[in-house]
Amino acid sequence: MADDAFARLVRNAGSVSAVGDSPAIFSGSVNGRQPYPLDQWNPSNCGFVDIAIDRDGRWFHEGSEIKRVELVSLFAGLLRREDDGAYYLVTPVEKVEVAVALHPLMVVDATRVDDTTTGQSRLGLVLNSGGVFYLNDETGLTPEPAAAGAAFISLPNKLTALFTRAAWYRLVDMADDHGCVESGGQKYALL
Repeated sequence: MADDAFARLVRNAGSVSAVGDSPAIFSGSVNGRQPYPLDQWNPSNCGFVDIAIDRDGRWFHEGSEIKRVELVSLFAGLLRREDDGAYYLVTPVEKVEVAVALHPLMVVDATRVDDTTTGQSRLGLVLNSGGVFYLNDETGLTPEPAAAGAAFISLPNKLTALFTRAAWYRLVDMADDHGCVESGGQKYALL
């Protein structure tokens, strides 16, 4: 029987356990769940698995789109970019390289969130994998020349998320006359 790296990856991901005292709400997680301790896992490289993420943030296995949102969310939580520039799905016992066309994740919505305790408003950025990040100095806004002027944000584990066209236009609509949006009292230029 042939070795099925895809099935093995799902099986190993399902057997991981959480580490540390994480808060009950996992803001700043790419999939909205308790983040896996990817920085603590250093398994040996098991090669390449036929998983690809296209320019629109859609995940494919052996050429067929992975349509189960739960699987995409699970895999997004196991994804990291390493110093060699390659993307890997990592479990405690193995890591496999996957192909990424442009950015592995997408920002699918931007919405203003009012903080009643500070009175400040922040921009919440929703990812296609279920995570939510606030626009701040850590995420930033970096122009992406290959995306007709849209930008991407930086995420943990050296990941990035490109704005979809709709999310980018929504952000542009929120900009002031100088082409800036405000989040948490800071201004971020869209240009």
